Amino acid sequence: MKKIAILGSTGSIGTQTLEIVRENPDLKVKGLAAGSNVELMEKQIREFAPQTAVMWSEEAAADLKKRVSDLPVRILCGMDGLLELASMDGYEVLVTAVVGMIGIRPTIAAIESGKTIALANKETLVTAGHLIMPLAKEHGVSILPVDSEHSAIFQSLNGEDTKRLSRILLTASGGPFRGKKRSELSSMTVEDALKHPNWSMGRKITVDSATLVNKALEVMEAGWLFGVSLDQIQVVVHPQSILHSAVEYVDGALIGQMGLPDMKLPIQYALFYPDRRPMKGEKLDLFRVGTLTFERPDMETFRGLCLGIRAAREGGSMPTVFNAANEKAVALFLDHKIGFLSIAELIEKCMDHHHRIENPDLGQILQAEAETYEYIEHINA
Repeated sequence: MKKIAILGSTGSIGTQTLEIVRENPDLKVKGLAAGSNVELMEKQIREFAPQTAVMWSEEAAADLKKRVSDLPVRILCGMDGLLELASMDGYEVLVTAVVGMIGIRPTIAAIESGKTIALANKETLVTAGHLIMPLAKEHGVSILPVDSEHSAIFQSLNGEDTKRLSRILLTASGGPFRGKKRSELSSMTVEDALKHPNWSMGRKITVDSATLVNKALEVMEAGWLFGVSLDQIQVVVHPQSILHSAVEYVDGALIGQMGLPDMKLPIQYALFYPDRRPMKGEKLDLFRVGTLTFERPDMETFRGLCLGIRAAREGGSMPTVFNAANEKAVALFLDHKIGFLSIAELIEKCMDHHHRIENPDLGQILQAEAETYEYIEHINA
């Protein structure tokens, strides 16, 4: 019996993780955490019977506590609740599927408690990779990627000497606006941005895919996960989303992982690694796919990727500013307060305004996030 906890259980990754639990009776859920979706959390508690559940706000936690008062489940709230869940005894794997920098402190707590991390929260490594990776090594903790691209890279490295890695080919679908020019993007709406051609994801990450900011975050994450330099990572636009990423070795061999665009495969691989389990659902039919195509990313049109590469090169606290500015800008876009192209413009303004810290500690990382939020509020007042 493998026991797990999930941060972000009501989101896209969280709910798909629970689908895998349904299909594998030897998985047991010990803890669940979510933001504000009390109704869905109640259903999850009644089905999976965790010993602990966490809601972000006190109001949501109080509501949930009333709803499940007939059950032997402990209800916690806020960051204190997340930290307690992350570090509690009785489970082995923490799935970190929350969106945003809220995932950093619980991930640190889980590592210090010896938990394996199934990582679906990009921001943890983007902003604090220099803290997280040494800490995981110190505690002998594995960080297993749940992202489809990073899982593909991880699988392609399996059994190989990583010193023989030449470069990583990080694939991108190109999002809903692939092939469009800046003049066309100026009129794109929230509804347009949320029409991803291949993947079913949350609203924020879907917009990130449309701007290619998501790929910039993945470039930074890959650097930390696999110990490679920025120059060893090549973004490749692959509209069919069949090759999920690949690794090129020094002899020219290219090894990649292919499959249908389904997040359950990388989630399940992380949960049972190094084992592979049968999984229900449609399998990849290459005859049906027919053709796979690859393109260079349009860095001039999709400036989110270009700015992310800049943030990665500058390092220090700059990736935190890039990430925080994007979070705030995407929220404004989803609220119909700014246009699509304004997302990258706001990110650039924040990066230009920031005084970079070379090697920030956790407090400085969180401060840089707060200052970025304040700056955006000031310039948009």
